[in-house]
Amino acid sequence: MSGQKLPGYRFPLAIIGYAVWMYHRFTLSYRDLEELLLERGIAVTHESIRTWCIKFSDLFAQGVRHREPRRGSRWHLDEMHVEVGGVRHWLWRAVDEHGAGLDVFLQEHRDTEAAQSFLQRLLGEYNVPEILHTDKLWSYGAALRELPVLHSVEHVQVISTARCNNLIEQSHRPTRRQERQQRGFRSRKRAQGFLDLHARITNLHHPARSPVPARHRRHQQHTAFKSWRDVVEQVA
Repeated sequence: MSGQKLPGYRFPLAIIGYAVWMYHRFTLSYRDLEELLLERGIAVTHESIRTWCIKFSDLFAQGVRHREPRRGSRWHLDEMHVEVGGVRHWLWRAVDEHGAGLDVFLQEHRDTEAAQSFLQRLLGEYNVPEILHTDKLWSYGAALRELPVLHSVEHVQVISTARCNNLIEQSHRPTRRQERQQRGFRSRKRAQGFLDLHARITNLHHPARSPVPARHRRHQQHTAFKSWRDVVEQVA
């Protein structure tokens, strides 16, 4: 790999971007990446890779988000508990009707104020939805009453244990895999940065919900690869 170097960095941006993409795309540790890069003739320490992932996560996440297509008008919302520094936090997550992630937001609480903050964050990025699917958490209803812009939105409450909100339930799986790989998160700020980029890269490689011919799948993958390269080049 070759490419432009950033001031203060020994390796080209193409290598940095490739390492960051690999870390978020697959369930790999920093040491796994160190070995994989060494096999390709790139001698870099796992500490350098960790630094790259911290320094560039926000920039790459913003770049991917700006290239995402228009999202659907039916939102599925849910929250899952995540340990951060040994303290329970709540990861609020939203996907559209196609299963594409809209946003993730790590908060300490699971109350009306937290639900309202998450909804306001979503409305800052997307148009008002037609339908909101949530679980039975009462905080959602209370937050909707506090936001006049959402008063006309149909609110559908589902039972998560009955798998009625399966789209959002399935979207938590990649996060859980990465959480286990990292043995939990140590910092809320670092966890939010990681989860933002992880969600965007998952969107970038979002598979079709129905079986597609191999040539179509490869075309989708090549399109995702090109989009990521464009994001990395833009940082320079």
